[in-house]
Parts: sequence; structure tokens; C-alpha cells
Amino acid sequence: MMSSFSLADPPSLSDLRVFLGRSARVEDGAVRLLAQDRILAAYTAILQPRGLLDRSSTVLGLRVFALDEPTSFDRVVPIRALSDRLARLQWEPGGADGKPVVLPDGDDATAGAWAGISPPRGGWQRREPVDPAFLEKVARDGIDEIAAAVGSETGEQIVGRVRSTVWGRPLDGLEDVPAGAAFALFALGFLGADDPVALLESGQWRRLTSRRGHVLVRTPA
Repeated sequence: MMSSFSLADPPSLSDLRVFLGRSARVEDGAVRLLAQDRILAAYTAILQPRGLLDRSSTVLGLRVFALDEPTSFDRVVPIRALSDRLARLQWEPGGADGKPVVLPDGDDATAGAWAGISPPRGGWQRREPVDPAFLEKVARDGIDEIAAAVGSETGEQIVGRVRSTVWGRPLDGLEDVPAGAAFALFALGFLGADDPVALLESGQWRRLTSRRGHVLVRTPA
């Protein structure tokens, strides 16, 4: 299965690389690329349930890019493989301007269930915006708490349990939004002091949006 796309301008290619790099530092897994007409949506999993008994929320990062020409595909590929291709493309003679990005063959079979769910396209209800300084403080405090709790322990189960506890807590005053949403916004570089974060809801989904990107939260049923 071969798919390719061309972004509308070279800066977008750099933005995509940055988004993938930041996502990989949190969870070096897969990216879902959904192309429709002249729009490319890139989703990555920042936090996701581990196993059938895990009732935590799914937290996704999202960046949207303009495409140079209409195309249509829905692919899930390894972040590392796509990042390598983007890096090689930018180092080619003449740069990446106008050159298509050819996706790796085959989808990433190791991606979790998050890759098969899609947020609603419409029906979003706007709520009061959220102070980015508050969200950054929640993220930093959570990171410090996890570091202190884990200490020298490196076992995957221990780390996963601590992270699930910390990031699964509801935000103060926003009982239906987990602290993990603040962490995702911070880790992906979506927070800015002069950029209030819009909060929207649709059914089980919550969306936090800044000028830099989006975080989507799917709460348990």
C-alpha cells in the first residue's frame, strides 16, 4: 500500500517534523495520517489505556496541515520511519520544496486501539477557554510528581501505574478533563502565554485548541 502527499509549503514540513519529534519523546509509537481533499490531519497518542481493565482516557495530539493538491488516504505508520523520511527529504539537493513525501509500505500493526477511533467532525459545543498558565502548571507539577514517585524504579508497570494515576486526575474546576490533557498540550509545545486554550465538547470527546495545535480527549463510556 503506497501513499504520498505534498504539503503546501516548506515550513509545514518542518512543523510536521517538530510535531513528530515531540510526540516521540512522550511515546515513540505511530502516527495516524488522515488526508481528505487538501487537508492532512496528523494524530499521535500521548496517553492511552493499557489493557481492557484500564478506564483512563485516551489523549491524542493533532496537527492539521494544508496539502498542495487533493488526495485521500488513512494510514498509520511508525513515527520514527516517517521522521527519517522527512529528514532525508529536507537534505536532498534543492531541499524539500514541491517534493512528495512517500509513506512507508504497510500500516503499523503495533499501534493501539486509539488509531481506529476518530473524533466527531461536528456537533462541538464551545465552553469557557482555559488559562494556558494554569495548564502549564498542572503539567509541570505532574511531571515533578511522577519523577519523585518513580525515583530509580524503571519497571514499565510501575511507571505506567504512576503516570496513569497522575494524568488521570481531573483538572480543578474541569471534572471531565484529565490532567493528561494539560500534559499533552505542554509536551507538544501547544501552550503560549498569550494564547488562551479553547475548550469544546462533543459526547465523550473534549478538544483543547490553541493556535499551535489541538489535544483531543476521549473519556471512558
